[in-house]
Amino acid sequence: MEPETVRSRCDEILDQVARAVVTERSTLETVLTGVVADGHVLLEDVPGTGKTLTARSFADAIGVSFNRVQFTPDLLPADVIGSNVFDEATREFEFQPGAVFANVVLADEINRAPPKTQAALLEAMEEGQVTVDGETYPLPDPFVVIATQNPVESDGTFELPAAQTDRFMVKTSLGYPDRVGELELLDRRASRASKAPSVERVCTAERLDGIRAFPESVRVAGAVREYLVDVSRATRTDDRVRTGVSPRGIQRFFEAVRARAALAGRSYVTPDDVKAMARPVLAHRIVVTPDARVDGVPATAIVADVLSATPVPQRPE
Repeated sequence: MEPETVRSRCDEILDQVARAVVTERSTLETVLTGVVADGHVLLEDVPGTGKTLTARSFADAIGVSFNRVQFTPDLLPADVIGSNVFDEATREFEFQPGAVFANVVLADEINRAPPKTQAALLEAMEEGQVTVDGETYPLPDPFVVIATQNPVESDGTFELPAAQTDRFMVKTSLGYPDRVGELELLDRRASRASKAPSVERVCTAERLDGIRAFPESVRVAGAVREYLVDVSRATRTDDRVRTGVSPRGIQRFFEAVRARAALAGRSYVTPDDVKAMARPVLAHRIVVTPDARVDGVPATAIVADVLSATPVPQRPE
C-alpha cells in the first residue's frame, strides 16, 4: 500500500468519526494513531464530553466487532474475560467468552471498578489472549481496548495502577467543544424527529490490515531514533519524577511515531512526529514525586520541559 493511499483511507475514517463526534480533529488523529499502531487508547475527561461516542464511532467506521463493558464497583473479572460454565446436557464445563472477545472493546469508566477487575485486562492488552482455569484463549485480531475514565478526583473512582496505564499506547482528552461545536450539538438536538449523525463503515477488513501493516515499513533514521530515546530517558532524570518512561514505553513511542507518519502519508518519521506524540504516549507513563503532586505539577508539563531541553536533530540520516 502506498503512503498516499494510507493517508487517504485514514482521512476517510476520521471524516466519518467527525460526523458524530464534536472535538478537535487532532484528538481523533491521536486515537486513530493508537489503533493503527496496534495499541490501546485511554480517554480521560469529565462526564458528558463524548468519550463513549468516540469509541463506538471508530468501531463503526472501521467495520469491526464491538463490545462495551460498563465498569462498576461490583464488576467481576469473569464478567470481562469469561468463565467456565457447567453444561447440564454434556455434563462438562464449557468456556463462555467474556466481553473482551471483540475487535474493539470499550472499557467504559474503567477506573470505577476495583483494581482486581482492572487487572483482568492486563494479559488481554499485552498478549492478545486470556487465561481461564489454566486454559489460554486467543482474542480476535485486531484487538483494541478503548478505555474511558473520569478524573481521579471524581467520586467513586480508583486510580489506575502504573502497570495498567503502561499498557495504553496513548492517552488523550476530548475536552469541551468550542462555542461553534456546542452550537452544533444544540442544532442536532433542536428537532427530535431528525436523525442524529450516523457513522458509516468506510473500511474493509483487507484495507484495515493494509493500514495496520504499513507502519512496519516506515523508516526512522538513526538520528531520529536517538532523539526519541533521549526524550524518553530524560523523563527518568527529572527531579520531579519518581518513575520515568519504561523500556516498553520507549518501544510504544517508536510504534506511535511510525503510525503518525503513516497517517500523514509519509514513509519516514520526522522529529516533529516525535514531538507530536510525546505527550499522548509519555505523560501517562510518568509517576511524579509526592512533592510534585502537592505542587500540582502535571506530567504533561514535565514532558514539555523535556522536549524543550533535548536537542533536536537537524539532519536525519
